[in-house]
Amino acid sequence: MSADHDELRRLLGGYLLGGLDERDIDRLDAHLRDCDSCREELDRLAPVPELLQRLPDAQRVPDAAPAPISLSARPSQANIDALLRRMRAERSRESRMARLRWLAAAAVVLIAVAVGVSVVRGGREGPVGPPVPSPQLVTAQFEPAEGSGLSGQAVLTPKTWGVSVALDVTRLHGTGPFRCQVRSRQGLVEQAAIWGPTPSGNAKVIGASSIQLPNVRSVSVADHDGRVLGTAEVVN
Repeated sequence: MSADHDELRRLLGGYLLGGLDERDIDRLDAHLRDCDSCREELDRLAPVPELLQRLPDAQRVPDAAPAPISLSARPSQANIDALLRRMRAERSRESRMARLRWLAAAAVVLIAVAVGVSVVRGGREGPVGPPVPSPQLVTAQFEPAEGSGLSGQAVLTPKTWGVSVALDVTRLHGTGPFRCQVRSRQGLVEQAAIWGPTPSGNAKVIGASSIQLPNVRSVSVADHDGRVLGTAEVVN
């Protein structure tokens, strides 16, 4: 906060009690239009003048000389009331917007839950069984072939139709396009992906094979001439 802000904040009490001159009132009026914290403080102080008027004379400081107050310099009660009404209306509107945002977020969550339940129930009758566990991923690390610096890993995800293969390899050099091949335990080889060379020699590729994950023996990467650059043995 600036020093000017702190100075004007200290004038709020005098603003309500009529102890400011016209220059300070004009400065504070301009400041209150843009300062949320000072408007909130003014709202908290608003009951003070009325409370002071209700104090019995016995509770007042004896022989205290009243401070000179220029009634003409005091902001009108109508001006103060209008300002407070505007502040409370803004606060009420912000509160309503916050409630609407909360309700919108809750609605999104409920819709997501409802869609999830409908997917689980789709095509089935009777009680819904226990939740289906997430598929078990298998990660296999590449071993470079002789003369190749290939490194990285293959992450295999079981699917109903076969297996998804996500490659993340580095130091991929040679003539493209490169091919990812999946080999079964019976010796069947399927091409899972094909891509071109990159300047950095790094590649992240997602491919697929019809071979089921328990039957996958290895994943390999080969160059355009069929030379194997690296192989990842899969342990299930």
